[in-house]
Amino acid sequence: MQPRYDQIGKTYRDTRKQDPRIARLIDIALGDARSVLNVGAGTGSYEPSDRELLAVEPSETMIRQRPDGAAPAIQASAEALPLQDKSFDAALAVNTIHHWQDVRAGLRELHRVIRNRVVIFLRYPQDGVALWLTEEYFPTLFSDRRMANIVSAIEDELGPIERVRIPLPAKCEDGLFSGYWARPEMYLNGEIRRNISNFALADEETVKQGLKALQADLESGAWDRKYGHLRTLPEIDIGHRLLVANLA
Repeated sequence: MQPRYDQIGKTYRDTRKQDPRIARLIDIALGDARSVLNVGAGTGSYEPSDRELLAVEPSETMIRQRPDGAAPAIQASAEALPLQDKSFDAALAVNTIHHWQDVRAGLRELHRVIRNRVVIFLRYPQDGVALWLTEEYFPTLFSDRRMANIVSAIEDELGPIERVRIPLPAKCEDGLFSGYWARPEMYLNGEIRRNISNFALADEETVKQGLKALQADLESGAWDRKYGHLRTLPEIDIGHRLLVANLA
């Protein structure tokens, strides 16, 4: 099966940049790990530069977009890591686990090759406030139940986990799905949506209808009457978490 980001990730690096506030919390979560395996590494965001790092990414399109000087990358999947047992101190998985074909198989591979710690960044809506984007306009683009099942699988396969709260800043530099919670007009930009898998993989008619409703509410002022207070907030907790599993 062709990796999905070979199809939808051709301009990924243009809008999916590293947000320094998220990067700082990831670096703290990695603790004293000297060697890090970044699984589902994409174009290299959130890779610490002061540690020995190897990137694993199934999409050749994404690997080609990694910047000059980035850590070495191998083309492979989380479910079949071509690495020896206990060969890295820590693993990092940022906004990737929901794309894995077999989540439990991937987690078991992490447990096999990692000595001490696994750090996973994802959105777990049950822990945060509701996001207007899915509540009002695109209710089918994010599955709360699936993410709950993924978190349960992480707990089953990696043991007890620590949940580190990651509030998203109003001007988040990473154009992830919920990154424009205070800038609704940005979702009308096709280039931004193209690099968000929730939109890129969705039914075109579903996206079209949601965008039509959003644009109408922005033009009429209905969005601001209901959600305009969000524009004044510096950050918000929409359920983004670092799940940290200590294996040692």
